[in-house]
Amino acid sequence: MAIAKRKPAEPVRIDLRKEDTVKVISGRDKGKSGRVLRVDRGTGKILVEHVMMIKRHTRPNPAKQIKGGIAERESAFPACKVLLVCPGCNKAVRVAHHVDHAAGGKTRRVRVCRKCGQTLDRK
Repeated sequence: MAIAKRKPAEPVRIDLRKEDTVKVISGRDKGKSGRVLRVDRGTGKILVEHVMMIKRHTRPNPAKQIKGGIAERESAFPACKVLLVCPGCNKAVRVAHHVDHAAGGKTRRVRVCRKCGQTLDRK
């Protein structure tokens, strides 16, 4: 009997970027906020600073200057469990997209806060 191979999941569209500030809206760390350290669009997961902390048991490795012991570090979790924090109104908000027309006929898609309308992208 042959084992069926699982198809890789399609990449998820995530409106978050590295260095964004986000707030957790569900799960064991609900209410915490932090800075996004990494975004994995292939699996749809993100890594947020000081959120979803786990204990990692590491073995000492003198060649790589690793002491060993129990270390705490962040764990990746689904991006759907967080909302982006708007720097203008300082609240967790959904993200809208607007098209800006720059000089020279160039266009740019920017993220916009749905509550106050401020642009969330840095220039």
